[in-house]
Amino acid sequence: MQDNHTPDGTAFHTGFIAIVGRPNVGKSTLMNRLIGLKVSIVSSKAQTTRHRVSGILTDDTAQFVFVDTPGFQTRHQNALNRTMNRTVTQSLADVDLVYLVIEAGKFGPEDEQVVALLPRDAKVVLVINKVDTLADKSSLLPFIERIRGAFPFAEVVPLSAERGKNVDALLKVSRTYLPEGPPMFGPDDVTDRSERFLAAEFLREKLFRLLGDELPYGMTVEIERFEADGGLRRINAAIIVDKPGHKGIVIGKGGEHLKRISTEARKAMEELFGAKIYLEVWVKVKSGWADDERALKSLGYD
Repeated sequence: MQDNHTPDGTAFHTGFIAIVGRPNVGKSTLMNRLIGLKVSIVSSKAQTTRHRVSGILTDDTAQFVFVDTPGFQTRHQNALNRTMNRTVTQSLADVDLVYLVIEAGKFGPEDEQVVALLPRDAKVVLVINKVDTLADKSSLLPFIERIRGAFPFAEVVPLSAERGKNVDALLKVSRTYLPEGPPMFGPDDVTDRSERFLAAEFLREKLFRLLGDELPYGMTVEIERFEADGGLRRINAAIIVDKPGHKGIVIGKGGEHLKRISTEARKAMEELFGAKIYLEVWVKVKSGWADDERALKSLGYD
């Protein structure tokens, strides 16, 4: 691609696309669907995504670098949430295109707060997700017309990230808004994040999924050891909780929770890394970590 052209002679396009929206609208599901591989963790709980994660899709005509961001936080104002919101606003300043993801039939104050963050000169595609959940499909067009007044959107694309419906149409319209230029990543790259980072994310996802409403808010994961030896990865991970009482919740009766979380995380890592995983996990108490700027930096929150 060094001549910046595609096989049919047209210009090759490369650019960054930020995926933003309030929590739980399906941003991570959309990115995983777009690149065809799971690199961003997903659960039904708010705050699942806490970091900026890039997913990469390369075809014969373009390289799309999708930036999955945390859901913009309005309900809590500790250091963790301020850091997450800063990640969202920084992402908006560094990209060529923005996907504002909202849920079909729902557009409330939290969505409006995200719209208020959008630079007025930004090229923004309004992505209306979960259209398959609309009981009355005829309500979609009036809903689109109502939302159009909130921002001068470049395009509006209704879709279902979960089912993959109309995702190809989103890629098609996005390509035209990316600048001409050669790819920035290799043709087989799917993310710019390290295996060490992804290991922590996959373990955190299993905590969200398997503990459900029991999950302590002040919880994160720290990889204390990561060694790659050919087709083997040796990983030691600590689950960090905020209070001593939370430790028992994560471990579970007879260690049941921790064993299941570790097993499912290991399987997910093996699938993504294509390697055998030796994983050891334990639980640590680190009080006040979510409101401590130094602790957040040491845990990889940027």
